[in-house]
Formats: sequence, structure tokens, C-alpha cells
Amino acid sequence: MLDWLQIPLPELFALLAAIAFAAGLNVYATVAALGLLARFGHLPLPPGLLILESWPVIVVSALLFGVESFADKIPAFDLVWSALHTFVRVPVAALLAYGATRQLTPTQQLLAALLGALVALAAHGGKTALRAAVTPSPEPFSNIALSLGEDVLALSLTWLATRHPYTAAAIVAVFLVIIIFLARLVIAALRALFRGAEKELSGRPA
Repeated sequence: MLDWLQIPLPELFALLAAIAFAAGLNVYATVAALGLLARFGHLPLPPGLLILESWPVIVVSALLFGVESFADKIPAFDLVWSALHTFVRVPVAALLAYGATRQLTPTQQLLAALLGALVALAAHGGKTALRAAVTPSPEPFSNIALSLGEDVLALSLTWLATRHPYTAAAIVAVFLVIIIFLARLVIAALRALFRGAEKELSGRPA
């Protein structure tokens, strides 16, 4: 069983990178999965993350995961939801990384938090860019399939990271290379996301 406090530093950072990427895709699914794994004895959490295995955190995360699974599939509203969650997914990923590295030096903790934030931002940006390419399709099935695929990927990465951190990190590295290669599209998609969300909130036509 993986012990966050005993694994070598490179393996710990590999684990955190995978968890952060999953949080960038769906933070509620990631938090709920970590909490349930810990609650049922499959993953001993470090002291800084013990709160995740409390039932209130698990239940709230699971409920919000359910809400997101619907919100993510509603045209127009999904723009507002995704834009707002830029300020949820990225900070939570940073906090997860920071809390998981309490046993390290303050400098290493900050580096871990920065890694978590950057990886989550890249995942969120890549998700947004892919959505921007698929959403204009008139049929709803591709958008729904994409949303379900993101949820499955977030849950799978979370589980895999707690069992095989290097394998999960390698998968994340492939996604990050693709996202960096398409950086211009990702940045343009993020800008369009916030413009679209602003128009929806103000009631102006997109």
C-alpha cells in the first residue's frame, strides 16, 4: 500500500502531478475518490490531507460531482460553470499538493504547490480547448461523451496514481506535451471561455 510519507521524493512528485491533472479535469471527482480510498483503507493519507476522508467532505464532493456532471452538459451554462471553476480546480490542486508534502521543507512544499497549480491549469486549459472544438457540433452526443470521458479519466488517474505513480505521471506527461504543443489553441480557448461566460452572465448575445 502506498505511503505518502515514505515514498521517494521523485515518486511523490509523480503522484502529485497525476492527482493535480485529475483535479484540473474534475476536482470534485478527484477529492471524493481520494476520500473514499482513504476511508475504506486503500490509501493512508498524509496528515495534511486527513480531512479528505471525513464523511462531510466525501458527501459534499460526491454531490458536487453529481451537479457538475449535469452542469457540464448544459449549453451556455457550462461556459459559466467552467470559467468559475478555473478558480476552484487550480487552487484546490495546489492545496492538495501542499497538504501532501507537510513532511518536506517549506521550499519543497511551495514547489509542490506550484507544480500542482500549473499541472491543474494545463489540464483545465486542455479540457477547455477540446470542448471549444467539440461544442459547436449541432448534435449533443459528442459533448456528452467528452464530458463522461473526462470524468472517467479523472477517476482513473486518481486511482492509478495511488497504485502506480510513475505510470500515472507518464500518462499525464503525454497529455502535457500535447497541451504545450497546442498552447496557442489552449490560451485562445481560455480567453473565449471567459468572454463567453461574461456574455452569458450579462445577457448579451454571444
